[in-house]
Amino acid sequence: MAWPYLFIAGSLEVVWALLLKQSDGFSKLWPSLGFIAAGAGSIVLLTLALRDLPVGTAYAAWTGIGAVGTALFGVVFFSESASGPRLASIALIVIGLVGTYVFGD
Repeated sequence: MAWPYLFIAGSLEVVWALLLKQSDGFSKLWPSLGFIAAGAGSIVLLTLALRDLPVGTAYAAWTGIGAVGTALFGVVFFSESASGPRLASIALIVIGLVGTYVFGD
């Protein structure tokens, strides 16, 4: 169950990052509360994954999932740059995530 926990934890990291932006410096109540809930859920699930995974593997995968997901959401929903070098850089993170999964245990 460690990897599913970790994937959901990374996905919640995307959610809290996006809600952090939407909270406008914690001046908007609902995005701020959503940020807190998603952040707490992400940390709890990361903690559960750490029962069975090495900390370096789990943390690298957690941050990688969050970084890739947040960057892709930014491109798709917030008209952030989709330049070739940026997408290539995101692809390199994905390659690292796959390597973390394949060689991490």
